Amino acid sequence: MNLNLPLDQNLSINLPSPVSIIFPRRCPVCGGIVLPRGELICPECVKELSPVRQPLCLSCGKQMEGGGTGEYCGDCLRHPKSFRRNFALLNYNEAARNSMVAIKYKNKREYLDFYAAAVCRRFGRQIMRVRPDFLVPVPIHSSRMKSRGYNQAGLLADRIGAQLGIPVCHGALIRTKKTRPQKELNPAERLRNLQQAFGAGQLPDGVSTVILVDDIYTTGSTMEACARILLSMGVKEVYGLTLCVGRGA
Repeated sequence: MNLNLPLDQNLSINLPSPVSIIFPRRCPVCGGIVLPRGELICPECVKELSPVRQPLCLSCGKQMEGGGTGEYCGDCLRHPKSFRRNFALLNYNEAARNSMVAIKYKNKREYLDFYAAAVCRRFGRQIMRVRPDFLVPVPIHSSRMKSRGYNQAGLLADRIGAQLGIPVCHGALIRTKKTRPQKELNPAERLRNLQQAFGAGQLPDGVSTVILVDDIYTTGSTMEACARILLSMGVKEVYGLTLCVGRGA
């Protein structure tokens, strides 16, 4: 597994061989059986994914176009974020989009094994330097949980937490209501829409730093709304971690 980046080589995961023999691993990009056995993605398919590369925004983690030299993208300059930084693995290209759709709507939960391993190899050391008390997955509404049967952000957080030894707090945030389609709203309306959709759950006393985990970062409204709630609960620092992110300005 290689995303053509300087990854943390000591933070990898291998699929146990008996499992791979009985249940052949499916590629998160093409959906076919992965060869050679034991890998988490086809060697050729990994080239279809687009790792976030420098220069990137030091706040939202988006890859900035045009080779700019500034530290922050235009959106983060106009709208400073409440979270410290978002660790973003991939640009949200067509291959990543199709893979995320398969995970969320086609029950391809096994694909998260590859993405969790890639996150740990790419960001493992940086995450551990942050010294998070918990990983906090962005919740989904109870009706969606009932129909889908799982929260992809929660499953991703569980896998990353297991590899890095970081506990996951699933109840820190709650989803109180469904939201209107975000594409119909301007940035301020999107944030208001989502601030009304999330609520405070429960965190142990004395929590200082948490990392919010989600699958996709687009406008950042979801992460901002969740970060504000966590800060209001007494958390000192909030970081983000997403598999995919849109490109920055």
